[in-house]
Amino acid sequence: MDQVKTYDKVNRNNPSLTFGISKIETIFEERKGVPDLPHRHDYYTVILTKKANGKHFIDFQEYDFLGNQLYFIAPDQVHQIIENEQSFGYVIVFSIEFLAQNNIPIDFIENLRLFNIFEKNPPLNLNENEVEKLERYFEEIFQLVHFSKMEYKEEAIGSLLKLILITCNNTCSLPKRDKNEKNSLLSNFKNLINKQFKSWHTTTEYANELNISSDHLNRIVKAQTGKTAKEHIQSRIIVEAKRLLYFTEMSTKEIAFELGFSEPANFSAFFKSNVGISPSGFIETKN
Repeated sequence: MDQVKTYDKVNRNNPSLTFGISKIETIFEERKGVPDLPHRHDYYTVILTKKANGKHFIDFQEYDFLGNQLYFIAPDQVHQIIENEQSFGYVIVFSIEFLAQNNIPIDFIENLRLFNIFEKNPPLNLNENEVEKLERYFEEIFQLVHFSKMEYKEEAIGSLLKLILITCNNTCSLPKRDKNEKNSLLSNFKNLINKQFKSWHTTTEYANELNISSDHLNRIVKAQTGKTAKEHIQSRIIVEAKRLLYFTEMSTKEIAFELGFSEPANFSAFFKSNVGISPSGFIETKN
């Protein structure tokens, strides 16, 4: 059983919300400076710091939590922020449902390589001009979310989020890729999951394609990510299952076959085991 605390709602007071933005200083005040325990999110998180002094732990890695930084936390990653004093900046959170609602493909997020669930997640260190530019976008979203009643507000928020992500990808000081990354086992495994998760559900199938044993694949993936190869495969299937259940009119039977399950009952059992509720129960949440 996973003992790590998991936040599965963007807003615990309003579970229907799929996007949120807060100021770091407000969170500090609400928690009276007491750091949260290490935890996971079932959604994406972007953190922009203007002023900070502390530590940020992400999937077994420790980083200095400083001003003029950007952090990207993917769903299921374990992280914890410990502040030595009150920090200032913004935290944006958004779910897969929000991406679908705003016609932002999951492939767009993955191709940006900002959310590196398979790799280390050092912050992007920004210069003053980059911080000022991004701060304007973050503040505009903050005003829209908390104060605006304009028409098409959600669409404006989605557009601004996409602009932020594109700006970060193109103008910020992204860490250099390892020159052998394209040939690395972990990258190849990640790419295979995105291509084959509907057809291949076992570690053996991926290991065979990579010409290694299942045990070797699992050791490498576990050592570098803290999760087993099987957990990564299942996580990708669940993401797609949630999208189909929530945003399409496909039946559970149709989704089961779409995702490569031979019997709908097998899919239902798999979904409930991983999510905690049945597919039909999950569908009810959108009502």
